[in-house]
Amino acid sequence: MNAIKEIIEKASKLNGTVVLPEGMDPRVVTAACACVDRKICTPVVLGTAAEISDAEAKAGLSLAERGIKTIDYTQGDAELEKAYLEAWNAKESKKPAEKQKIIDLAGAEKTLRTKRIYFGGMMVKLGRVDGLVAGSIASTGDMLRAAFHTLGTQKGVKTASSCFILDLREPTASGDGVLAFGDCAVIPDPTAEQLVDIGLATARTYKDLTGKEPKVAYLSFSSKGSAGGPLVEKVQKAVELARPRFEEAGIRMDGELQFDAAIVPSVGRQKNKDGAVQGDANVFIFPDLNAGNIGYKIAQRLGGADAIGPNLQGLAKAMNDLSRGCSAEDIVGTICVTLLQAQSKKAL
Repeated sequence: MNAIKEIIEKASKLNGTVVLPEGMDPRVVTAACACVDRKICTPVVLGTAAEISDAEAKAGLSLAERGIKTIDYTQGDAELEKAYLEAWNAKESKKPAEKQKIIDLAGAEKTLRTKRIYFGGMMVKLGRVDGLVAGSIASTGDMLRAAFHTLGTQKGVKTASSCFILDLREPTASGDGVLAFGDCAVIPDPTAEQLVDIGLATARTYKDLTGKEPKVAYLSFSSKGSAGGPLVEKVQKAVELARPRFEEAGIRMDGELQFDAAIVPSVGRQKNKDGAVQGDANVFIFPDLNAGNIGYKIAQRLGGADAIGPNLQGLAKAMNDLSRGCSAEDIVGTICVTLLQAQSKKAL
């Protein structure tokens, strides 16, 4: 169980930069200092002077002593505000006239000077930093809104989603020690079309973070038509739609499969004879958020796996959400995940 250690080692070689908008949180100050002390990356921390001073006092650490740049987002930034205004209005102009919400410069200024994650998101959009990590205080909803309004989704993807990386206590029968589960945190009831995007994005995240080739299984309570009904048909449709896109990407994929047929070779050969995935999957796409969230927590709490995430995916640039109960070391790990995602997006 050393997936996060390997992720940190890989990220440390990138000489990356990351913005941390929640500078009022002592855990963020601690994580920023750790990134510099351990030569992982260059952090930029957002917050007012009073917020940062208070957080430093509680953490017992100094950002200035380590040369860590801080920015008071409430003072504004003309370049970011202008870029936000243009991007927002360009998106709104594509909607029917009665649904457009065009803003003026004053509106853009107000948004970025009152919403720190939007300010940080625009820093990422304009390439001032490689990625953003927040959510130790902000809700997941706040994070997603900021991501959609500043970064948007990557080319060819309509759906932003999430996945967890599961670092297993013991390897699977096929020898995989690290798995990916998607989507476990963002889309409650994805359509068949959304499941296609989720599968492709999770496969990419898996390869970005582990360096290993993804083998994707779309999960159901049915294996290749062993059961029927609308729930099964949704996954079957997703697989049908996904197949040409996975073939184009050179990624092995199959479904619909029960979990045992996806992860146990002997069962896979029996239930999916001649299938592309026969019990050797390492990326698992759940049919909805109920199944995905329950599934990763069972693996974590009963199986003893370390769960890294949720990792946001499908965005145009790298941004990640934190659990509000995270530790400073969790923040460091998420920063490293974000830097690896950013490196991959640069290659697109």
